[in-house]
Amino acid sequence: MTWIAGGHFLMGSDKHYAEERPAHPAEVSGFFMDATPVTNAQFRAFVEATGHVTLAEITPDPKHYPGALPHMLKAGSLVFSPPDHPVNLRDWSQWWSFRFRANWRRPYGPGSSIKGLDDHPVVHVAYRDAEAYASWAGKALPTEAEWEFAARGGLTEAEFAWGDKFTPEGRHMANTWQGEFPLQNLVNDGFERTSPVRAFPPNGYGLYDMIGNVWEWTSDFWSIRHSGPAPKACCVPLNPRGGPEADSFDPAQPTVRIPRKVLKGGSHLCAPNYCRRYRPAARHAEPVDTSTSHVGFRCVLRRPTAEPQGGHDEGQSGQGIGG
Repeated sequence: MTWIAGGHFLMGSDKHYAEERPAHPAEVSGFFMDATPVTNAQFRAFVEATGHVTLAEITPDPKHYPGALPHMLKAGSLVFSPPDHPVNLRDWSQWWSFRFRANWRRPYGPGSSIKGLDDHPVVHVAYRDAEAYASWAGKALPTEAEWEFAARGGLTEAEFAWGDKFTPEGRHMANTWQGEFPLQNLVNDGFERTSPVRAFPPNGYGLYDMIGNVWEWTSDFWSIRHSGPAPKACCVPLNPRGGPEADSFDPAQPTVRIPRKVLKGGSHLCAPNYCRRYRPAARHAEPVDTSTSHVGFRCVLRRPTAEPQGGHDEGQSGQGIGG
């Protein structure tokens, strides 16, 4: 793990998506953070030690999904499946498919495997799976504020985790999408899907893959926006948290009461024409029961004085699955 000394920073952004606003001062206490996302090898060790069964490997309970088609209530997970024709970018179902028996061991469904991918980030982990791993390891999942502070690497107001240019001198600094998403993947960065967790340079804090490769779970419930700046410098929030669970539900699905958590960092599917969330300030809502082929996690270890305090962000969002 890498020690992050903590401090003040400007959280969020007023320049991009509405949910990142408003940019506001915040402060976090020092903490240790995993230098990389949790890998397939690390997650395998956890499963072998505990017998943990991921949510993607469990048949869904019909009472939790009223109105679901019976033939769809099978174990599986969402897999990115690029279309072969132009699609409406507002309809994420055009490039995501729920694939039966897809899970962390078989990231693309039956017939696939993670052989040779030990150093790639584990995927198809729902929130409960990430939380279970963190508990087993004696760690925790980061708050959104901790994650964003760490991702900035000391560059408190830079656009990206490495500066203000996305590809400085033509160099790719993270695993993202090049070309017209979701049809054209130019693979200019060398990776079509996930990449080894140390394939790209670390940020200023020595952390790898804080941007791109896979989205990462945080422990905060989703809120549609950040709280406004503190009225006085003395009142800047220390270790702020997101909104209450009750405000994290998706208003577009009133009968499905599944809370959502904040994802950070973007993934290998983030593209300039679709999901420009390959930035520290970017954030995305993810239902806690959802696992996909582009979401993973990393852990933190806090000193006793660094425990986060209760927050007061509020709001809802109807976002679909991001890039």
